[in-house]
Amino acid sequence: MSDVTVVLIRSLVAAMNEPSGLPGADGPGDAWESFAIVLEFGDGYRSASGYAYAADGTVIPVACSWPSILDAVNDYLGSHYEPGDPLPLKILVQLDRAKGRYEVTFEESDAERWKTRPSNFRQMREELRPAFD
Repeated sequence: MSDVTVVLIRSLVAAMNEPSGLPGADGPGDAWESFAIVLEFGDGYRSASGYAYAADGTVIPVACSWPSILDAVNDYLGSHYEPGDPLPLKILVQLDRAKGRYEVTFEESDAERWKTRPSNFRQMREELRPAFD
């Protein structure tokens, strides 16, 4: 795992565990074993949201404050893109901390990919669930 990837993943973990974020039994970091977070680079806005998955099957919606992850995201993007290059529309970051595995997937053309709506949220949270076998 490259240093910028480590920093990105750590920043996402820290941001989703902020006081108003992910609940846990003994503290915020104890409730989940994997997560999937979609970073979205819209026209004039940024967002970071997804799901955390607990060992007992519980799925918890999570969101990250963009200012909390801004530097890590910029460093990560800077390692993949030159200044002035168009950014991806979205990046999916998946981590399974129990298995010690991760995957980062870029979406550069389909703005609807990974879009969660009231009609598809159950399907989407399963589609995004890390499955590293």
